[in-house]
Amino acid sequence: QVQLVESGGGLVQPGGSLRLSCVASGFTFSSYVMSWYRQAPGKERELVALISSAGTRSNYTDSVKGRFTISRDNAKNTVYLQMNSLKPEDTAMYYCKATWGNSYYWGQGTQVTVSS
Repeated sequence: QVQLVESGGGLVQPGGSLRLSCVASGFTFSSYVMSWYRQAPGKERELVALISSAGTRSNYTDSVKGRFTISRDNAKNTVYLQMNSLKPEDTAMYYCKATWGNSYYWGQGTQVTVSS
């Protein structure tokens, strides 16, 4: 059974940091490109960051460049999103996604709220 389980979300003040984790099971994690998406209320889901299967390449949406870092540990079947200098506009539900060709899986999401 395929599972992607996110954790690490919560309430944080502007300028603060959070580290999201996504633990995968039920598929060959090291073969999949992993990505983080987010969706704010009333907005479309957007790609935040992605990382290659080996972890050697990554890309970010412009609004998080220099603040967020995606990484993965294939030995632990886990992908991370380190989020620093958080802003209120980063408030959203964050989802991890595993992609391999036309095959993909989604996690259930973890809520991040940035507010004073």
